[in-house]
Amino acid sequence: MTTYWQGIGFGLAYIAPIGLQNLFMIKTALAQTRPRALIVAGFVTFFDISLALASFFGIGQLLVTFHWLKLLILLVGSLVILVMGYGLLREKPDTTLAPSRDFRYGAAFVTAFSVAWLNPQAILDGTLLLGAFRVSLQGAAADWFVIGVCTASILWFFGIALTLTWLRERFKPSFLVGLNRICGVVILVYGLRLMVDFIKAVA
Repeated sequence: MTTYWQGIGFGLAYIAPIGLQNLFMIKTALAQTRPRALIVAGFVTFFDISLALASFFGIGQLLVTFHWLKLLILLVGSLVILVMGYGLLREKPDTTLAPSRDFRYGAAFVTAFSVAWLNPQAILDGTLLLGAFRVSLQGAAADWFVIGVCTASILWFFGIALTLTWLRERFKPSFLVGLNRICGVVILVYGLRLMVDFIKAVA
């Protein structure tokens, strides 16, 4: 059972730093109603857990075996992330912080998938870190550890949704505009860095 708590601790430390999933979840929680934010949290959690499980149980071996697959992930992922960042910079959010009428669950589902499974950094870091833990753990200990990691994902993303929808009214109306700009710049820089990594890997 100790490895379960270790898994929770590792999971929280792994997903807590600001990344694409967190930026998307924060933006959604501030712009949508609580029921919508919770459903989106479910989407993000599902894809985060599925990626964690794939990383823990062996996707890393595929990346080691097939170098072209790693290059493909870097190229496609960096392009998707650059498009997302550009879209955020062009977007004009509602400064009233009222729930958006343009919200679509289908689009949120696709974005939740993209920030996890089309995010090269998440895939590469996940396979490296979780793969290393998988090698060091045996039997039931490995199972409890990965269950802990999945639990951390649930606690984190649903925690963001609940906390920010509760605090939303305390933010100034212009906050979401500034958040969009910051997120857009961060994501563009992130995408450019991944594109540089792709060019270096090819060279």
